[in-house]
Amino acid sequence: MGDEGRVDVVVEIPRGSRNKYEYDEERQIMRLDRRIIGSVAFPADYGFVPRTTGADGDPLDALVLLDEPTFPGVWVAARAIGVSWIGTDAGREAKLLCVALGDPAYDEVTDIDELPHHVLREIGQFFSVYEQLEERSTVSDEGQEGRAAALRVLEESSRRWQREQATAGTRPASRACAAGGQAHGTPAVRPGPEVTQTRVGRAAGNRS
Repeated sequence: MGDEGRVDVVVEIPRGSRNKYEYDEERQIMRLDRRIIGSVAFPADYGFVPRTTGADGDPLDALVLLDEPTFPGVWVAARAIGVSWIGTDAGREAKLLCVALGDPAYDEVTDIDELPHHVLREIGQFFSVYEQLEERSTVSDEGQEGRAAALRVLEESSRRWQREQATAGTRPASRACAAGGQAHGTPAVRPGPEVTQTRVGRAAGNRS
C-alpha cells in the first residue's frame, strides 16, 4: 500500500470520553467546550485532518482506531480506510475512518471490510444518538464506504482547502499546527496517485 491514504489526524476527543474538547485557534490550545449529556461516549479517538476543508466548511472530521486512547492535541499518523456517512439537515457529512500507524493491532487493516461489523455499527449509531441528545439537528446513519471512498473524500477536501487558500490567501501560522501552535513540516496527507498532498490546522468553532 505504501504511503497511499496516509494522513495526520489532530485528536480533539479521546475514545471513551464524554468531554467535548475543541481547538481554540485564538489561544492555540485545546479547550473543554462542554460535557456530553446521556451515557454515550466517543467510540474512537476523534479529531480532524489538517489542510482539508469538508463539505460543511470545517476541516475534515476523522476517527482513529487504536488499542489505547490518546489525549487532546496529539498528532496521530494514521491510514485512511473508509468513510462513515451521516445524514444531517444540511446534507450528507463525511467522517473519515482511520487506523493508527504503529499499532500492531491494526498493521494489516487497509479497508473497512477487515474490521468487525459491530465496530462500524457502533460508529454510525454514535453520531445519530449524540446529535439527538444535543438537540441540534436531525441526523441519520447512512452507512460506510471503504478505502476508495476515503481517498476520494481526502482528495476533494484537500482541493477544496487549496481553492480557499488561492482565493483568500495564506492562513495564519496558528492554524498550521493545532497541537503546538507552530508550522509543521510533515504533510498531513501523504498521498498515493489519487490524493493531493496537504496539511493545515483546524478552524475553530462548534463541530459535531
